[in-house]
Amino acid sequence: MNYLNDAVAAEATASSVREAGGRAITVRGDVALEADTLAVFDAAEAAFGPLHGVVANAGIVAPPLRLAEMSVERMRRVVEVNLLGALLTARETARRMRGGSLVLVSSVASRVGSPDEYVDYAAAKGGVDTLTLGLAKELGPAGIRVNAVRPGTTTTDIHARNGTPDRAARVGATMPLGRAAEPQEVAEAIVWLLSDASTYVSGAILDVSGGR
Repeated sequence: MNYLNDAVAAEATASSVREAGGRAITVRGDVALEADTLAVFDAAEAAFGPLHGVVANAGIVAPPLRLAEMSVERMRRVVEVNLLGALLTARETARRMRGGSLVLVSSVASRVGSPDEYVDYAAAKGGVDTLTLGLAKELGPAGIRVNAVRPGTTTTDIHARNGTPDRAARVGATMPLGRAAEPQEVAEAIVWLLSDASTYVSGAILDVSGGR
C-alpha cells in the first residue's frame, strides 16, 4: 500500500487488512516520481512475490477555481499526480505483471467536466479513461485485464484537505440516489474487477456515481 503524507491512516488500513487475515505493507512514495513508483513495486514484489493485481488509486484535487484563476503550479501538480502517476503505475504493471488485473481509479469528473471547480482534475482523469481503453487492447494479448472505476462524490477526506469539507454532503444530496458514495461501495467495485468474477471484463469504465 502506497501513501505519501498520512502514515497513520496508511498503517491503520494495513492493520485492518492483517486483522482480516490478509497481508499488507505500507510504502511511502510520490506516484508522480519515477523512482518512488519503482520503489513501491520493488517493495511489493519483495514482500509478496509476483504481482497478480494492481490498483492505481492515488489522486488529488485542489481548491475549486475557474481555469482562468489557476496557477501553472497547481495545474502541473494535478496532472502529474492524477495522470502521470497513473501512467507510471500502469507502465510498471505492464513491465512486471504476467497476467492479472490492473484497475485504474478515474472519476465521474472526466465525464461531467467539473466546470467552475476542477477542470484540470477532470481533464487529467479523462486521460485515465483513455489510458484504460488503449492499454486494455495493448496488454490483452499478455493476459492482463485493464479496467477503470469512475467514482462520483464519495465521503472521503479528499475535499476536506482542499478546504471544502462539506462538499460530499452538499453534492451528494443532488445525486439521483440522494447521497454521496461510501468508500466501501467504491472498493467493492474495484474488488470485483480484480477478482475471478470478472475474467472476461477488460477495457471497461465502471461508473460508481449514484446515477449522476
